[in-house]
Amino acid sequence: MLTFRPGAPRHEQLSDWLRDRIRAGQMAVHDQLPSEAELGELSGVSRITVRRALATLENEGRIYRRQGLGSFVAPPPLPQGLVRLTDFAQDMERAGLTASSRVLHQAPEAAAPAVAEALGIEVGAPTVRLDRLRLGDGAPVALDRTWLPPFYAQFLEGHDLTAETIYRVLERDFQIPVLRGHYRIEAGLAGAAEAEPLGIPEGAPLLVVERTSYTAGERAVYTQRRYYRADRVAFDLELARTDAPGGDGEEGMPLREFEPVFKTTE
Repeated sequence: MLTFRPGAPRHEQLSDWLRDRIRAGQMAVHDQLPSEAELGELSGVSRITVRRALATLENEGRIYRRQGLGSFVAPPPLPQGLVRLTDFAQDMERAGLTASSRVLHQAPEAAAPAVAEALGIEVGAPTVRLDRLRLGDGAPVALDRTWLPPFYAQFLEGHDLTAETIYRVLERDFQIPVLRGHYRIEAGLAGAAEAEPLGIPEGAPLLVVERTSYTAGERAVYTQRRYYRADRVAFDLELARTDAPGGDGEEGMPLREFEPVFKTTE
């Protein structure tokens, strides 16, 4: 039976014990955890305490649950970098995974206000919307919803977008470089349109990355919303002091525009 330390809440100690076993490799990815009843018997705590411990691990993305089946060890999140302007295939390659995509939707669509503002066009102006399910080693990682002005969308015609990325098609075949990207990151919840292709329940947490990519002359090539499964992705941020010995004397950190954006309620 698990021995508890005095003072700390038992549900926290139980989640610590399970977390340590996962980190130590005593339970592999997709291994099933003991049932709630078995964990209660093992630790001598109530079913409510066990559920609180499991909820903590689920919120951390360390386990996932399947209705009627139990709890399982979740795959580790895939690291993503913010300071490089990369495409999905490059992100997956750095993570040691094979990238692939499924095209779910590709059709003309009138620009909604948010899309029009990002692309610098009139509301209702024509765009082409491209939806792709992005996979790493065949497992869903993200859902991309991308809007392109028709001028840039035409260059994608005839290309296999299940294997090629927008970056590579534009830069390799048409010498249209993607030079800059503006990013915004926020938490979200999966609606039906996101949940089904990502293989998660409605209401599951998402990490939503909105970005607009620009070419020469500050022309917007496309704007995109990428819905990451929150249990699959984490962002790593590395900063280096510039006022340290050997630096350039400027105070602070080099990544200066990584900051939260707060919404106002109406």
